[in-house]
Amino acid sequence: MYEEKVVVESYVLMNSMGLRPSATISVKIDGERFEENAQGDGQFDAFMNALAKVYVKIDRRLPKLIDYAVRIAPGSSSDALCETIITWKTDLKKFITRGLDSDQTVCAIKATQKMLNII
Repeated sequence: MYEEKVVVESYVLMNSMGLRPSATISVKIDGERFEENAQGDGQFDAFMNALAKVYVKIDRRLPKLIDYAVRIAPGSSSDALCETIITWKTDLKKFITRGLDSDQTVCAIKATQKMLNII
């Protein structure tokens, strides 16, 4: 049975007029829980900055995000499912993960969790 070694357990994403976007996250890695917060240029950037702080704590490197694409089916309404496709690069390989949700940022977080279980 496949078991994810890294699980994004919880997150709070904030975007307010006049303030930088921020994220507070809780991530379980190999059974150990880590919490961190950060700001960024957008909610996903804030999420990734918080995640990077966690990975510094455990002395691991995150791959570089080299492409980020969002697809929404033509003719969809505001509640449509969207797909985020992210291309990552490590020193050894380049690979793609996908996330699917009605919220664009949640899609990206789902794709990121998949990446965390590949590296």
